[in-house]
Amino acid sequence: MKRILLFLATNLAVLLVLSVVLRITGLDRWLAVHGSSYNGLLVMAAVFGFGGALISLGMSKWMAKRAMGVQVIEKPSNANEEWLVNTVRNLATQAGIGMPEVGVFDSPQPNAFATGARRDAALVAVSSGLLQGMKRNEVEAVLGHEITHVANGDMVTLTLIQGVVNTFVIFLSRVVGGIVDRALSRDGEGRGGIGYFATVMFTQLVLGIAASMIVMWFSRRREFRADAGGARLSGRNNMIAALERLKLAHEPSLPNQLAAFGIGGGPGTGLQRLFMSHPPLEERIAALRQQV
Repeated sequence: MKRILLFLATNLAVLLVLSVVLRITGLDRWLAVHGSSYNGLLVMAAVFGFGGALISLGMSKWMAKRAMGVQVIEKPSNANEEWLVNTVRNLATQAGIGMPEVGVFDSPQPNAFATGARRDAALVAVSSGLLQGMKRNEVEAVLGHEITHVANGDMVTLTLIQGVVNTFVIFLSRVVGGIVDRALSRDGEGRGGIGYFATVMFTQLVLGIAASMIVMWFSRRREFRADAGGARLSGRNNMIAALERLKLAHEPSLPNQLAAFGIGGGPGTGLQRLFMSHPPLEERIAALRQQV
């Protein structure tokens, strides 16, 4: 899912930048030498952990536009764009949120995403392949799915989860760095030198990647809720038809490394499933068919 991957990548980059700032300002070195009590370290980790997540959330819409080359529709230039904007407006009204920005990005694959820091100031973008390869009732269902993500406040919830995860990543990486630093020093006291910094950066990177499993678990859970919301807004049969169309479009040609992007998701088993942002489309279709 594009918004999830962009958010995670931005968050990881922000954390690494904040770590460099801590190093330059000397706070990391001070904690390594004087941080015998972990209370101060935990407070610092929470401040920077939630700060990094909030910065990532604030940048999410800007990053999505830049990374995906989204062309925001300021004024519809043809009948298709007018239909797209009007459909998003109608769905947003039904969902009780403000009118999002509407955009299109160039991609042959049928895809869509929604992002933004606030429910009333979101961005909904669809690929050119989605508009060209799906019927209008199916496109409407996909838009209903994305609007539901916005209405449910999924990006804000994701940010809070990421903030908690960041806190423990920052905290544990510095605990490990302190242990290694003391082990390398001759007197066992630690000096917060290059060994400490290198250990912190490496551990933070590894733990950050591992922690993404928690974010991906949340992402998989919310996809079922968004599908249900899309079914309520545009009809269950339309939502099922849209997922069936995505299944046909993605399964034959989408490489495995891209299967987690956008609204669709690829099959996954074992360890691979832990890093999937979406449940398999078969499971999502089955869940919709079981709804009363």
